Amino acid sequence: MSALRLILADQLSHSISSLQALEKSNDTVLFCEVMEEATYVPHHPKKIAFLFSAMRHFAAELEAQGIQVRYIKLDAPQNTGSFTSEVARAINALNPSRVIVTEPGEYRVLETFKGWQALLGIPVEIRQDTRFLANREEFAAWAKGKKQLRMEFFYREMRKKYSILIEADQKPTGGEWNYDKENRKPPKSGMTSPARISHKKSAITKEVLALVKNCFSHHFGKLEPFHYAVTRDQAIEELEHFITHLLPNFGDYQDAMVAGEAYLYHSLISSYLNAGLLLPLEICQLAETAYRAHRAPLNAVEGFIRQILGWREYIRGIYWHLMPEYGTRNTLEATRPLPDFYWTAETHMFCIAETIRHTREHAYSHHIQRLMITGNFALLAGLDVKQVQNWYLAVYSDAYEWVEMPNTLGMALFGDDGVVASKPYAASGKYIHRMSNYCGKCQYDPNEMTGEKACPFNALYWDFLVRHEDKFRGNQRMPYVFSTWDKFAPEKQTAIRAQALKIIERMTNGHL
Repeated sequence: MSALRLILADQLSHSISSLQALEKSNDTVLFCEVMEEATYVPHHPKKIAFLFSAMRHFAAELEAQGIQVRYIKLDAPQNTGSFTSEVARAINALNPSRVIVTEPGEYRVLETFKGWQALLGIPVEIRQDTRFLANREEFAAWAKGKKQLRMEFFYREMRKKYSILIEADQKPTGGEWNYDKENRKPPKSGMTSPARISHKKSAITKEVLALVKNCFSHHFGKLEPFHYAVTRDQAIEELEHFITHLLPNFGDYQDAMVAGEAYLYHSLISSYLNAGLLLPLEICQLAETAYRAHRAPLNAVEGFIRQILGWREYIRGIYWHLMPEYGTRNTLEATRPLPDFYWTAETHMFCIAETIRHTREHAYSHHIQRLMITGNFALLAGLDVKQVQNWYLAVYSDAYEWVEMPNTLGMALFGDDGVVASKPYAASGKYIHRMSNYCGKCQYDPNEMTGEKACPFNALYWDFLVRHEDKFRGNQRMPYVFSTWDKFAPEKQTAIRAQALKIIERMTNGHL
């Protein structure tokens, strides 16, 4: 009984469920580089190159183990351009008795898989993705009956389940579940990113870079220099480098932003984790070991682990628990078109331009840049939620819909009616000034509310709150904000709202 086993670009784990109980003499593993997936949004060239190279290296590892591999390169003359047609072509060529896949990370792809049995006339087994630490049924059971699905409480359950930073009495290490209050230091003067690893390019990677340059140079983003890990061994090297050299300072400065420094103390492993080259539990355990060995402080280790064991698992749970309806939400009715500067970086707002530049050059910006710069502006300006989601999905090498949609729609844009965030992550220019050195390089002044030199974030912040007063005035986390607005003289309130209208007009006309 032979099987055709499909591996997707984000399933590059030898422990993936679709490879379990594989019979080398009968089964074939199928990999496809298909144009449909590379272009349904204009993915960053670095992202495409990373995934194609990592897939090719993973396929070579399987072949070295004596496993039969059918690998369809993007430029193969017979490549039909989609998963469905490539699986059909493989079935015709190999005549397997069944198809085995691991559930994909995107709802639209899962729906495609579900239709294959009827379409292709062959049994299709869709297996659970066991690499995640909370499966979909477990999350649904946790969520059942709850009015609010708060990450913090889910995270505590996951800590207990896997005994991560948990003491013998089942209490959290250090006595607190969350040390986020210690992780908000602004950048020090002269702060720079520590040296990072650049991996030697194999012949496979060089071939992929040439392919991507030829086929996707019109996409947003620079292909080279290309420093990505493309094998598990290289990804582990990146992880160990982070744990040893960067984790000790990660906690303190994880929210800091510095001009010209895209990385600072961040791990850069999310692309490897989301593609399957690293696994979440091994990462958390390695970080905990560093704390137990007194090589990293608790606030840094707990904050890092929370992003993986808490936030990542929670976000995936939200996505699958609420899809497909979740993808249609737009609570704040945000419909303004995405301005061109999200693609060009041509804006006088230094913080926006700098974040876009980092994104263009690295297919990366860290979580505060994503949330409090590009996300915050999109929230305040009322940018179309679908256009914003598609931008985030296109430009970051770690982005897949299951992780991108709840983070963008829910956390950044408050477009899911408060499922992910208990209040909108809205902030004025003063926050950016406090957490970065950006404002000193900008023509706009974070201390000015109105006038030609006023930071656009300031008036937009207050205008956003007033536009949605009916939703937010009663929010238990926002009484201070509205009491401040109420103290403004009527003429000041009018001037602020008029300033916001001017900003939107300048944005629309390309003059912001």
